[in-house]
Amino acid sequence: MERLKHRTDFLAAATGVKVPAAAFVLQARRRDDEAPPRFGFTVSKKVGNAVERNRVRRRLRDIVRRSTSERIVKGHDYVLIGRRAALQLSFERLMAEFDGALRRAHGKRRAGPAGESNT
Repeated sequence: MERLKHRTDFLAAATGVKVPAAAFVLQARRRDDEAPPRFGFTVSKKVGNAVERNRVRRRLRDIVRRSTSERIVKGHDYVLIGRRAALQLSFERLMAEFDGALRRAHGKRRAGPAGESNT
């Protein structure tokens, strides 16, 4: 899994599709290349103290790492913004939400090369 590390990448992903879920918000943006997908994780201080934020971030990283979804598409950047509910939900529920969020993200925006619509 490749990671987003620079603020400009996170800001660019924020301009893409946003899909809310109970435990996180998924932001997805198509890049202009066919490189492997990149993931970024962020958790606001509203979620809790540093220990809780790190637990949320670790759980989100783990669902992405374990995901076998074919919906993770090359040439895309994904950002998961953690919510407090990620601490209480079961891991199976988090995995299901992630898969559903990916399905909705790619269903909302079916853009081909250079922004052409495939619909």
